[in-house]
Amino acid sequence: MTGLAHRLPATSRRVELHTAPRLNQAIRDRADAEVLRLESADAATLASRGRALRQEWDIERALQLNASVAATLGLLLASRDRRFLLLPLAVFSFFAQHALQGWCPPVPVMRRLGMRTVREIERERYALKALHGDFDALPGPDTPVSERVRAALAAVDA
Repeated sequence: MTGLAHRLPATSRRVELHTAPRLNQAIRDRADAEVLRLESADAATLASRGRALRQEWDIERALQLNASVAATLGLLLASRDRRFLLLPLAVFSFFAQHALQGWCPPVPVMRRLGMRTVREIERERYALKALHGDFDALPGPDTPVSERVRAALAAVDA
């Protein structure tokens, strides 16, 4: 699998690599506009948006649900007509394609609807954390590495 892994896109970027650049830019622009809108917001407003971002469904989760529902529906309908077994076959073939390449037929539709990747959601979340000041108190380079690591992890977890 090592040879194959070198030919596959990075997991964190595979959906974006198979999305039209203008669509990626539109998704990024919406997130940037939201961060700019909250630039001078109070802590409660930033926390509220942070909660919303933690609850936002990413495209992977939506695809998993979509595949599960479509495959289950195909299996249920196959009790009436065996040809419906083609539906779960197609769904799982597309799901495998998505796992490997980051693309399958529902992806362009979901991206047009504004569905984001985990990476895109986290980008906005970390920009808001920076606005909130979560990284302001990180110790400098003269601090022992173990203390800096603990402080960095605590800021990320905040």
